Amino acid sequence: MATESLLSFVRSGSDLTSRIGGTPLVPVTGLSGIPAGVTVLGKAEWMNPGGSVKDRAAWGIVRDALDSERLLVGRRLLDATSGNTGIAYAWIGATMGFGVTLCLPANANAERRRLMAALGAELVLTDAMDGTDGAIREARRLAAEHPDRYAYVDQYAHPENWRAHYFGTAAEIWADTHGEITHLVAGIGTSGTLMGTTRRLRELNPSLTAIAVQPDSPLHALEGLKHLPSAIVPEIYDAAAHDQKVTASTEKAYATCAEVLRDHGLLVGHSAGAALWAAREVGRGLTSGVIVALLPDGGERYLGTKAGA
Repeated sequence: MATESLLSFVRSGSDLTSRIGGTPLVPVTGLSGIPAGVTVLGKAEWMNPGGSVKDRAAWGIVRDALDSERLLVGRRLLDATSGNTGIAYAWIGATMGFGVTLCLPANANAERRRLMAALGAELVLTDAMDGTDGAIREARRLAAEHPDRYAYVDQYAHPENWRAHYFGTAAEIWADTHGEITHLVAGIGTSGTLMGTTRRLRELNPSLTAIAVQPDSPLHALEGLKHLPSAIVPEIYDAAAHDQKVTASTEKAYATCAEVLRDHGLLVGHSAGAALWAAREVGRGLTSGVIVALLPDGGERYLGTKAGA
C-alpha cells in the first residue's frame, strides 16, 4: 500500500489493529540443493497492516503502555528503531491519537524514514556509524532528561515483544502446518520474534529445531538484524532458546531476495532474504522436514538499496 493511501486509511479511524496477525504461509519451492522430502514455507509478515512483523510487538507494547497508564495524555511514545517497529508505532499512534518520537540511525532506509514521517512521527536521527545501538542510547538519554514528555517503551527489553509471538505467530504456524513444523528459522533483531515463537512451539513440539540468523559482520547492510558480538544484546534475548546460529552475509541475503523474486514472484526484504538463505543451508542437510522461515517484511522498502552499499 502506498504511503499516501496507508496514511489516509489509518487516519480514517479504521480499526486496523484488529487486522494484525493471521498472515499466510507461502511455499518456497525449488531452492537449489533442497531434497524433495523437505518443505520450505515462508511466513508472509508483510501482510500485516503496517507491512511488517513488527506490527505484532508494537501493538502489544502500546496496549501495555495504555493499560499501565504510562502513555498518558500529552506524553509521546518514545523508542529506538531501525524502521519497521517505528512504522508500526507511527500508524498505531495516528489511529489512536498519541504522538510518537523515534530515534534511528541517519543511514536507515530512506523509504521507511519517509513513511514514518508521513504517518506523523517525530524522527531523531543518530550517528550512522553507531547503528541501532546509538539510537538506543539517544532514546535512553531523552527519556532520562524529559520523563514527563516521553513514555519510553524500549522494544529491546519489553516482554510484550516476545509475548506477541508466543500467543500469535506460534499459534498460527502450528495451525497452518497442522503441527508438522520441524524447523523454525528467524533473524535476530530485537529477538522477540525468535524468542516468543520458539518458546511456544517447543511446548507443542519439544523436538522442534530453532535456528537463529544474524549478519556475519558488524559492517553489514541487513536492516533490522543485529550482529550480537558487536552490539548491545537485547535484554529479552536468551541464547538457550535456539539450537543453532547461522551467519548470513549481506551479499548472500540480497542474492536470495533476487532469486525468490525471479523464481517465485516474492518481493521480500533483505532480512527475509537472510532467513531464506539460512533455511536453504539447513534444508540441504536434511532428508525430510518442514522448515518455516519468518519473513519480516516485503521488498518495496528496499528498492533503492544495493548489496554492499
